[in-house]
Order: sequence, then structure tokens, then C-alpha cells
Amino acid sequence: MTKSELLMQLEDQYGAHNYHPIPVVIEKAEGIFMWDVEGKKYFDFLAAYGAVNQGHCHPRIIKALTTQAQKLTLTSRAFYNSWLGEYEKFITEYFGYDKVLPMNTGVEGDETAMKLARRWAYDVKGVKENQAKLVFAKGNFMGRTLAAISASNDPSSYKGFGPFMPGYELVEYNDLSALEKAISDPNTAAFVVEPIQGEAGVIVPSDDYMKGARALCTKYNVLLVADEVQTGLCRTGKMLACDHSGIKPDILVLGKALSGGTLPVSAVLASNEIMLTIKPGEHGSTYGGNPLACAVTIEALKVLKDDKLAENAETMGIHFRKAMEQLKSETDLISLVRGKGLFNAIVIKERNGKTAWDVCVKLAENGLLAKPTHGDIIRFTPPLCINKQQMDECIAIIRQVILSF
Repeated sequence: MTKSELLMQLEDQYGAHNYHPIPVVIEKAEGIFMWDVEGKKYFDFLAAYGAVNQGHCHPRIIKALTTQAQKLTLTSRAFYNSWLGEYEKFITEYFGYDKVLPMNTGVEGDETAMKLARRWAYDVKGVKENQAKLVFAKGNFMGRTLAAISASNDPSSYKGFGPFMPGYELVEYNDLSALEKAISDPNTAAFVVEPIQGEAGVIVPSDDYMKGARALCTKYNVLLVADEVQTGLCRTGKMLACDHSGIKPDILVLGKALSGGTLPVSAVLASNEIMLTIKPGEHGSTYGGNPLACAVTIEALKVLKDDKLAENAETMGIHFRKAMEQLKSETDLISLVRGKGLFNAIVIKERNGKTAWDVCVKLAENGLLAKPTHGDIIRFTPPLCINKQQMDECIAIIRQVILSF
């Protein structure tokens, strides 16, 4: 038995079976590369679902992490700490908001935004108690908590976990007339939306969708909540995916790459009017805003700008999609190419019983790691520090594998 097989067996024997990983055991990573326990080197084309935008083990981020880890890691919010105020000032000025509420995981950020929206609806908009409605787009993915799966129309997320959260309504994604019908209800608190749907398979809406959603939310006094946990932080070729539409959400939710792939860190940003509806003791997190996370996140955000990762994502993304479109013209295995920046996907047609999973396994055998979603879609989201030579090597691997089916 190889070392990889032994480690996979241990996970299978002692861990919950809530994931189905590609059969590779990673031991080390740097930049856009990963190495398995046998020493084989891979291009990482998943970046931990877009959580490692700055590249694996970025030296500046790791230095911030190790320096702070030797001094102070956690105080809880029972006391002030020497980093939180600095971090809050930094991130609010960075994104142009009054206040931030620090959390840990992306789904915690989304749930925090939902609570804020409901509270704002009662305290500011004047909705009757327990009548506030939240509107979501079908195809959304916020995570696996009950509040998140209550908003899902994907059976693999919600089936067998009911009953669900009341006060939710789902509308078709990229459909402004359906959105207007839903949010014209005076009890509507917020429309919660991903500017590009990630887990659904990198679904890019029409150019006017987010701008139209912003206008409708303003018209009906409804909060626009942008879930940028996966699309934010330069992934789509702009700092935020909302920037492509030139709009500002009322509540912005960030996560994943906020810590450069080192710690679970999320942030919810909003105006004073929205944020100050929640009073002491009404929401919180033991680890949210911890000094270690604050020190690391400031550095991770600086790296995004200093390394010009939005610009690189834009340039490399155009190059990658052009190559995938060319490949699509040479084979009927690929039915669709879509994406923005370095947030891309191809849709695979099943052939002779072979699926997107089989393509990903063969990609791994050839030194490139990616993961399918929804059975027939392969998402390609490498670290944003990838250069043209590396991208061309990756394109060559993808070409070779696709054309071998």
C-alpha cells in the first residue's frame, strides 16, 4: 500500500463521508504548485475553491501569520485587542464602507448578512415583527448550514434536512422581471445574490443584471446583499465582481481568499444605518476578529493590490478562455466555455460513460488538479499569480487530456 493509499484509507475509516475528493494526497504547496506525499508536482487549478488567490504560502502572508502567532492569537471579543481596530479601519477604507462585522467562514458571513437585513427591515424599514422576507436567486450556494440550504434549490444540498427556514423566496437568476415581482412585496428585507454563481458552475449573468438588481432594490427600498465570498478579491479580473457593473451593494460579504488561504476569515461590510441595528450581545463569534486573522488579512489584502492580481486575472482569463474556445471547436466533448477573469468553467458532454469526474482524474494523472461540480462541469480557478508560461503549460495539459477522450 502506498503512503497516499494509507492516508486516504484513514480518512475513509475515521472521517465523515461528506466529501468525495479526487484521489490525490497533498503534502506541500507554493505559488500555483502542489506536491503529493509521493513527491509528484501538480498545477493547482482549484485554489481551494478560490481561497488561495494570492498563491499558496505567499511569503508575506506567511510572515504575518508566523510573526503574530508567536505573540497573540486569540482574546475573544470579551476584551479589545491590539489588531482589531486597525483591521476594521483598513478593510472599511479598502472597500468604502462605514463598518465591518468580522466572522470566520463564508457561510457565517452570509448568515450575518441575513440577520442584519432582517433587523434593518424591522428597525428602519418598518416591517412588522417576524414578517421580513429574504429573496434569493435559484442556483445560489452559500454553504451547508440550515439557513443556507433553506435558500437552495439543489436537492444535494437540502434533501433530507428539513424543515427549513421560513421567510425565504427564490426567483430565477438573471431575471429582473421575476426579481421585481418578488421584491415589490413591502415586507422584503433584502435580495441576496452572487454576481456570478460559483458552485452552480460559474454562471455569468447578462451585463445589465447586477445594475438592474441595484436599481430595483433602490426603487423598492430593499437591501442588495452581494455574496462575493468566491467572486471577490480579484478572482473575476476586478477587485469585486460587482465592479464589472459599477454598482455598490448595501451589504458586502467576503471570505475565502481574505486570509490568503491560511485561516477561515470572513467579513460583512455595510453602512452605519444597517450595521448599528445589531446591539451588543445580539450577534457574535468567539474567533471573529481574532488578532491572528486581523494581522494576516491586512497583509493578504495588501498583496492583492501590490501583486496586481486583478489585472493578471483579467489578462490570463482572456487568454485561457480563448484557448478553451479553440479546444471546443476541435472536440464535441466540450459543450460550453464560460467565465470572467480566472473564474472559469467548461461543460463536459458524457461520452461512453465517461464524465467530468473521469476528465479530472486524468488531469490529475497528468499533473493538473481540478474538480467537477454538478456532474458535468469542471471549474478552473487557479491562484491568480499564474503567469503566461505556466498558463500555456496548463492549457497544453487540458488539451491533451480532453482530446484523449
